[in-house]
Amino acid sequence: MDELKINFILNGRAVGISISPEMSLLTVLRDLCHVHSVKRACVEGECGACTVLVNGKAMNSCLILAATIEGKSVETVESLGRPGNLHPIQKAFVEMGASQCGFCTPGLIMAARALLDENPSPTEHEIRRALAGNLCRCTGYVKPVRAIMQAAAEIREVKQNV
Repeated sequence: MDELKINFILNGRAVGISISPEMSLLTVLRDLCHVHSVKRACVEGECGACTVLVNGKAMNSCLILAATIEGKSVETVESLGRPGNLHPIQKAFVEMGASQCGFCTPGLIMAARALLDENPSPTEHEIRRALAGNLCRCTGYVKPVRAIMQAAAEIREVKQNV
């Protein structure tokens, strides 16, 4: 099949890449862009391990045809903080011990980011609903929920002091 050229923004940087029309965004990110924080797991949209933000909305990259992201912005966990300067969500996950095996952590963090961008003061119920598409077999969700609540409080505090 003929290749297709797509242009999009990945973690704040312009990307122009040739793809096969049937490729998923997950495949493009992992295999062509070498972004391995986006996990390949169920490939059916059931686990959330491949969650990324597309134009600010949390989406399962395994379900998105890469051709449809032309001109859009895609963010992965790499778009957040860096060692020594973590994003409040990343920092809270570390401080609260919200990661165990770590496989689901990037997807949970990106789902949390989308939630907090939309709702800076979520309730526990709203957090759990936002994480409903992310499967975690280790944590029981208690520590991730607490971490997101802590991150939300820190983000609100920073915004108040600006």
